[in-house]
Amino acid sequence: MAQDPYAELGVAKGASQDEIRKSFRKLAKELHPDRNPGDAKAEERFKRLSAAFDILGDEEKRKKFDRGEIDGDGHETHSGFRPGPGGFGPGGFGGGFRQSGVDVEGVNFEDILGEMFGRGGGAGPSMGRGRGFASRGADVRARLDIDLEDAIKGVSRRITFGDGKSLDVTIPKGAAEGQVLRLRGQGQPGRGGQSGDVLIELHIKPHPLYRVEGPDLHMDLPVSIPDAVLGAKVDAPTPEGTVSLTVPQHSNSGATLRLRGRGAVDPETGRRGDLFARIMLTLPEPPGPELEKFAEIWRKERPYTPKRKG
Repeated sequence: MAQDPYAELGVAKGASQDEIRKSFRKLAKELHPDRNPGDAKAEERFKRLSAAFDILGDEEKRKKFDRGEIDGDGHETHSGFRPGPGGFGPGGFGGGFRQSGVDVEGVNFEDILGEMFGRGGGAGPSMGRGRGFASRGADVRARLDIDLEDAIKGVSRRITFGDGKSLDVTIPKGAAEGQVLRLRGQGQPGRGGQSGDVLIELHIKPHPLYRVEGPDLHMDLPVSIPDAVLGAKVDAPTPEGTVSLTVPQHSNSGATLRLRGRGAVDPETGRRGDLFARIMLTLPEPPGPELEKFAEIWRKERPYTPKRKG
């Protein structure tokens, strides 16, 4: 009996796509084979969960399931089949299919005939001239969370699916949030040997140091008071590693320094953005009595008066 994908994911039929994705991520973390080695029940549950998300995570497939055009395993139900006056030619399915391609709902005409008449060539010359019909396998969707540095530089990652299959994924330089990578022929096998594809959606993890604003990166740069007053060379982190950055003399907290070409990648142009480092004055830990004494003298001799605007 086909599964109920809503029940497998633990969501209501009116759930939003975001709610469906959140529920899948939560359950996938709990049931992933890497966290449950040797647990056959958890592995089987993970497979059903992945199959359910393959349907509900795809808005078009979800609509088909809700209309009863596919079952919980993703198989077409053909519940609406009726031969029209034109037989199996144009309009032969009540105008719902076009013989030469795919209808507006994404159902392939030849795939349906292949299921009806088998893999042989018994359909006659008007339906393939004895070549038979091959049903393409289903696509498999997956999410891959990557580090910001990996998105900028490009990297190879291995991803493991619920059935134990592993694939090496090449993340291109300048990968963007939400970008989908297609691995052709790596999806579910189909009748006739034509497999579906694997579609991997990339998501860039929040970075503990950098804030992403378009192609640019922003960060806070701790600078000591002596270095800010006198000027200095300080170490500044970048996605490629640490660089030496010049802090000008008399720099104040909040001043921003720009490192050109050290930011993220603009997905439209392929060019690197800039890295903006905001100076944040910091005290030593602990400050110590000498610094406290100096601050007392400074406050007495040079009291601070805020500048008025305007």
